[in-house]
Amino acid sequence: MLARNENEPVSLVRTALAGMIAMAAAMGFGRFSYTPILPGMMSGVPLSASDAGFIASANFVGYLAGAVLAAYGWAAGRERAVALAALAANALLLAAMAVTTSVPVFAVIRFLAGLASAFSMVFTSSIVLSHGAAAGNDHVQSAHFGGPGAGIALSALMVLLIGIAFPDAGGWRADWIGGALFSALGLAAAWALLPAGPAAAARKGPEPAIAWTPPMLLVTLSYGIFGFGYVITATFLVAIARMDAAGAFVEFLCWFIAGVTAAVALFGWKPFVRVLGLGGVYVAAVVIEVAGVLATVMLPHSLAPLIGGALFGATFLAITAYGLQIGRKLSPESPRRVMALMTAAFGLGQIVGPLIAGWVAEGTGSFTLPTYIAAAALGICALLVLPVIKKLG
Repeated sequence: MLARNENEPVSLVRTALAGMIAMAAAMGFGRFSYTPILPGMMSGVPLSASDAGFIASANFVGYLAGAVLAAYGWAAGRERAVALAALAANALLLAAMAVTTSVPVFAVIRFLAGLASAFSMVFTSSIVLSHGAAAGNDHVQSAHFGGPGAGIALSALMVLLIGIAFPDAGGWRADWIGGALFSALGLAAAWALLPAGPAAAARKGPEPAIAWTPPMLLVTLSYGIFGFGYVITATFLVAIARMDAAGAFVEFLCWFIAGVTAAVALFGWKPFVRVLGLGGVYVAAVVIEVAGVLATVMLPHSLAPLIGGALFGATFLAITAYGLQIGRKLSPESPRRVMALMTAAFGLGQIVGPLIAGWVAEGTGSFTLPTYIAAAALGICALLVLPVIKKLG
């Protein structure tokens, strides 16, 4: 049932669309819909800021575990089956969030969802990006990594509409069920569109170990710190808007804008790659993200989440995609291992970020100090890659 004919000609349009839809379901809904749903859970369950950070970190522990497991060769030849099974699990786990109010159970569900999203991301990407690379078409990568942004925008719209339909404190349950339904539709579309496996040129058997040169170490460390710095805003942006009493429409709009800008970010950054190179674009995007993160707490409450969301969305997926691309360029013989292990470094940063942010926010009564910590971490992230720019050319 999960197989497709390997001899069937591969359409790059269908392949890019499969990647975009799968990433929207697994990442936009599976991971990032927690952000717009969280304020309703905090008031409706209820959850404290530290509870919210703990649940978010459990998701990232699962993501880390999935990324590490994906680095091994057990799925070679079965990438499509694993990716689709992970999408199915993602839909079921989103629905499961609606049937409990227990913080430990939430954490277990989100851990499993993180595992599923990592498998979906790594194995879907290994198929989609290999076909784009084999054809020399970088629009495939841009569409693929635009998927999470599209999912983020759709999840924001979904939460707004459900909030109108279910104005009571139980609306957060309907949010999770809505996300599950979207993910089920995404699974059906990916099953119909996703190629049978990676491009033939990418099938070389087990990959060699990553060449851990100083540039590769610096980029991986930077990528891990980026995971810490970006995730605080990614998790709590809508909660910050709620605490600032910005209003329901601003809460919706800030996450919707973040999603829309993220969906088109790689297309927008593409011309600058020719001018600045991969390393230069990575650093520039991180610096702009620092500005966006600081904007969420430094601008007037009516503007802060909107401008912060726009700058955040315009950069975080570009940094994610170009960081992986830099890693693949530095260790070209081990593309799957690079993707999996850099994702693992990213995952380690994500685990720590929400825990610290939730704990500090509960102690100080706001997310201002955690946001400054995130901005400082992102600054370090940019500095680490500066020595690598010349190496990349």
